[in-house]
Amino acid sequence: MTDTATVTDLLAKLISFDTTSRNSNLELISWVEDQLVPLGFECRRIENSEGDKSNLWSRIGPDVPGGLVMSGHSDVVPVDGQPWETDPFDMTEIDGRLFGRGTCDMKGFLALCLAFAPKFAALDLKKPIHFAFSYDEEVGCQGAPLMIDDMVRRGARPDAVWVGESTLWQVVSGHKGIMLTKVVVTGREAHSSLPHLGVSANGEAVDLMALLREIERDLAAKADPDSPFVPPYPTLSIGELNGGTATNILARECEFHFDLRCPPGYDPDEILEPFLEAAAKKDAALKARFPECGVAVTKYTDVPGLAPVENNAAESLVRALTGDNALRAVAYATEAGQFHQAGMPAVVCGPGSIDQAHKPNEFVAKAQLAKGVKVFEDLIAHLQSV
Repeated sequence: MTDTATVTDLLAKLISFDTTSRNSNLELISWVEDQLVPLGFECRRIENSEGDKSNLWSRIGPDVPGGLVMSGHSDVVPVDGQPWETDPFDMTEIDGRLFGRGTCDMKGFLALCLAFAPKFAALDLKKPIHFAFSYDEEVGCQGAPLMIDDMVRRGARPDAVWVGESTLWQVVSGHKGIMLTKVVVTGREAHSSLPHLGVSANGEAVDLMALLREIERDLAAKADPDSPFVPPYPTLSIGELNGGTATNILARECEFHFDLRCPPGYDPDEILEPFLEAAAKKDAALKARFPECGVAVTKYTDVPGLAPVENNAAESLVRALTGDNALRAVAYATEAGQFHQAGMPAVVCGPGSIDQAHKPNEFVAKAQLAKGVKVFEDLIAHLQSV
């Protein structure tokens, strides 16, 4: 029998693996394989180039196209500097809430998949059930594209993809995309009293960041009032900034990172065109003064948005299982956009509230896992009837 206690025990084990994105996830992947292989699941690892992280693509049922992919990420965000009241990697239950890093985002869905794996394995499936557990989602959905490409190459294109990100079991039809960009400004060190003898990388970077703020304000001013997204416009945020070594030294280097989150239909490259032109002009001007100076702009993540579409097989299935028929779009990004871009219908729906994600004392309510048990039981009944 699969019940909430079973799911809770599996979640506690998953939480015990510190899979912060900077760390390897291989210990968790090996443990998951140990749960699935004895049940008859075919497990395939798709690793990163360094070999210290891996996606896990598991399949039960016939080796034919179609079927359902149940997708989730294995990594979590850092706990550094956060005022946790419990050990974030030792799941703790308090008043019906399960506290720990990843309880909400998003190991609860993985625990449900594993809890129901024996029931999937016992079915006489006409089409396969896939588990697609990825790495480095939290740093820009880095792992999932390799797994998606592998599915396509092997002729395993599914009928539907269900991404179990936290939505309180509400069906999400669309989400924004995300582009992450790194900017490194290289200056020339000199005494701060003699600025003509050098270049302050910090000062030059401020010019570029000010332009990004102008673009941000312009996007907000031109918001589409009919957009289903909140906020109803592309958002631009400078999330990291590092530069300089001392107050009285012109900074030799300044590095900042920003993210641009666009609803489907917006072109992020077009939005950033004025910034890229300004960066190129500044690069040329700095190099003309001192050849070692300049500006380097690197786009390191570009995750497409998920656009609501008609006749989405994944959405129809999950709506039938949850009974939710409302139209929703969210501001965060998931691998659903990447599956959708590859021609695989996708939907987002899972346990827990995204409001709890990335915070200290992250939790998922046990009632959300109990709801998940009911949803998965209904999925089993559906699969038995087709």
